[in-house]
Amino acid sequence: MLLDILIPFFAIGLAELGDKTQLAVFCLASKTKRHAQLLLGVVLAFAVADGLAIILGNFLTNIMPLNYIKAGAGFVFILFGVWIMLNHRRKSEEHELKSPFLSAFGLILISEMGDKTQIAAGLFATEYNPIFVFIGVMAALACLSLVAVYIGKLLAKRINKKVISIIAGVVFMIIGLTALPWHLFVL
Repeated sequence: MLLDILIPFFAIGLAELGDKTQLAVFCLASKTKRHAQLLLGVVLAFAVADGLAIILGNFLTNIMPLNYIKAGAGFVFILFGVWIMLNHRRKSEEHELKSPFLSAFGLILISEMGDKTQIAAGLFATEYNPIFVFIGVMAALACLSLVAVYIGKLLAKRINKKVISIIAGVVFMIIGLTALPWHLFVL
C-alpha cells in the first residue's frame, strides 16, 4: 500500500520537476495576486488530467494520435505567449490575470494531455492500486505546483511587471514551439 503511493510520488515528482507545466505555473504566478485561486486551478487540472489517465490508462492516446494532442498543447502555449506579449504594454495594475483559476485550469489541463507524467500515471495504475497511485501523483504535483507558485510570487515582487510579462511571453512561446511535433509539418 505505501509503495503504491511512494513510487508514483517520487517518479512523477522527479519527471515533472522543471517540466513545461511547472514553468507555466511559475509564469502564471507572477501575473496574479490571487495565488490560492491559481493553485486551485492547477491542482484541479492535474486531478482531471491524471485522474482520467489513471481511470482510462492510455485510452486517449489510442483514440487520438499523441502528435495531435501535443500539437494542440503547443499551439495553446504559443497563443498564450503571444497574448501575454501583446498585453505587456498595459499599466502595471492591469497585468493581473482576470481569472487565475480558469487560466491555470485551462492551460495546465491542455498541456498535461498526452504528457509523459500523465501517461506514467496511467501506467502506474495498471500495476498498483489506482486510488493510491492518484494520491501519490497528486501529492507530487501539488507540492511542485506550490513551490512554483511561491517562486513566481517572490519574483513578481522583485522584478518589474513589464519585464515579467515579456519573459513569460517568450517562455510560453518557446515551450509551445518545443512541444510541437515538427515532423508533422515537414513534407
